[in-house]
Amino acid sequence: MTQVSATISDISADQIKPHLPDLCRILIDSVHNGAAISFMQNISPSDAEDFWRRDVTSAVQAGDTILFGAFDGNRMLGTVQLILAMPPNQPHRAEIAKMIVHPDGRRQGLGTALMSAALTKAQEVGKTLVTLDTRSGDISEALYRQLGFQQAGKIPDYAYDPDGKTRHATTYMYRYV
Repeated sequence: MTQVSATISDISADQIKPHLPDLCRILIDSVHNGAAISFMQNISPSDAEDFWRRDVTSAVQAGDTILFGAFDGNRMLGTVQLILAMPPNQPHRAEIAKMIVHPDGRRQGLGTALMSAALTKAQEVGKTLVTLDTRSGDISEALYRQLGFQQAGKIPDYAYDPDGKTRHATTYMYRYV
């Protein structure tokens, strides 16, 4: 595995707009390459932009989510979200969402770097448990296991693959930080 010299940074709500081209490219190209991250292969540029502008920007602005980006120079190659807003009976927990590395940046340590930054931040803000879900058997599941996540369970037929033809199971995982 070749490592890139990536910089991992928090991305504020104000910084999302200037990074929209990279964020949209990461999302669209990853979905077209088979990533199971809630979107279908027919995702349009406007759908991708709406997701980042509307959903993610408002969550980051509210302090409910921390968005991280992995940069190789000025080019963003990956992103992950640390969701901090949890129900009142779960103040100790955070959730990982949309851990996405562009196909050009995969197998270069970016996923590990992004996840490490998110886990460190979770600990810094007082979270003791981090949860996530991933397509069962996906390469990301192996990455999460390497980072110390444990399987909590699987749900069969949880979602469709991006091609809309096959349903896959999802694996719920957790890790103490």
